[in-house]
Amino acid sequence: MAKSQASFVCQNCGAVTSRWQGRCEACGEWNTIIEESAASGIGAQQAAGARKGRVFDLASLAEADRPAPPRILTGINELDRVTGGGFVAGSALLLGGEPGIGKSTLLIQACAALAAKNRRVVYISGEEAVDQVRLRAHRLGLGQSPVELAAETSVEDIVATLSRGERPSLVVIDSIQTMWSSVIEAAPGTVGQVRGAAQALIRFAKMSGAAVILVGHVTKDGQIAGPRVVEHMVDAVLSFEGEGGRDLRLLRSVKNRFGPTDEIGVFEMTGRGLAEVANPSSLFLSARDEAAPGAAVFAGMEGSRPLLVEFQALVAPSTLGTPRRAVVGWDASRLSMIVAVLETHAGIKLGQHDIYLSVAGGLRVREPAADLAAAAALISSLSNIPLAADSVFFGEIALSGAIRSVAQAPARLKEAAKLGFRHATIPAAAEREDAAPKSIAAKPMRHISGLAADIGSKPPRAALRSGRQG
Repeated sequence: MAKSQASFVCQNCGAVTSRWQGRCEACGEWNTIIEESAASGIGAQQAAGARKGRVFDLASLAEADRPAPPRILTGINELDRVTGGGFVAGSALLLGGEPGIGKSTLLIQACAALAAKNRRVVYISGEEAVDQVRLRAHRLGLGQSPVELAAETSVEDIVATLSRGERPSLVVIDSIQTMWSSVIEAAPGTVGQVRGAAQALIRFAKMSGAAVILVGHVTKDGQIAGPRVVEHMVDAVLSFEGEGGRDLRLLRSVKNRFGPTDEIGVFEMTGRGLAEVANPSSLFLSARDEAAPGAAVFAGMEGSRPLLVEFQALVAPSTLGTPRRAVVGWDASRLSMIVAVLETHAGIKLGQHDIYLSVAGGLRVREPAADLAAAAALISSLSNIPLAADSVFFGEIALSGAIRSVAQAPARLKEAAKLGFRHATIPAAAEREDAAPKSIAAKPMRHISGLAADIGSKPPRAALRSGRQG
């Protein structure tokens, strides 16, 4: 009998090598390579006694005009928004988030809301006992919800149990790292087991029509733990974000085959669980100091939702040879680029100053349209000149100092007008777009030097104070 060969698989990225080594050459991580049986890997030869392939029917693309099946709405509007209008029958979703951020709380609330509509909902925990899940549900006031519970980690037993009786509308697996299959010769949590368990559960979702949510652990750098191939296997990847010292929670769509990506849902952690935030812009701007220099309101977009947040900057003379650069909620390399552009093309000397930049409210901004708001906050802090309290900013800054247009400018301006803003500094190209509200006076900017001259033409804060005292 031929000796079965073994392969060595990195538990961080899934790379396969023929021998063990201390560091993975693919991702650079140390001590992440574990030996696994070659019979359980992708591309393994057919096992003895395996069944032959069956002939299946092929569908025609011309039949695609059939009405799409209805979405499974939970009634939690922020969750339904992020999923693209509710769960799709037969889909698989991967939900990731840091420990204690509220993943289980959100899923229990979603299960209870769906079970209240006379749908079969199953919650399977691989980390907690059934009594622990019940305690959390009672704490949320959902102790009488008809959600079916189980504490199990065997994938074969889970699929066999779910296939019995009425087809479930929603199945939650918490978490995929704890699941294991008897046909895979590896420990639970390894790449082979995670990949095999996910494949079995996704196959059950496609064949039964149930929506399956897989909960994934998160590494120290915020990435969903396990092989990246699992993210490609599922239909949607959702990330639950938030800071431990804040009550704000953000549910972000990283991947979605049935809806827009980068869509966000905003929740607030309360004593009764997660509460929806219907107007997140007003929440982010609720505690702003309108008369303080270094604060600029950015009109941004998160998916299809316009969102207004405040950029706060503090520029102070530095006594160090290398001034500090601290950024919270934005890209640090983007800040370095804006500082270089301001020094080169606007004559704003920031090289000998410490710079601290923060996005208020705990939101992380990713789009380049925030360049203009960050630059305005930096100039305002350096010159000690407050910006107009009813003004918003958006626009991308090029290396040449030119201000480029960004997408969905009318939607940004409409959100600003709804919250009472009356002035907007925008790229010159955005002025030609239609459907902009008439209640906002738009000031087009072509170059960063124009922004510096516009802010510099106003009196500094000290002069404003002396005028009030007089």
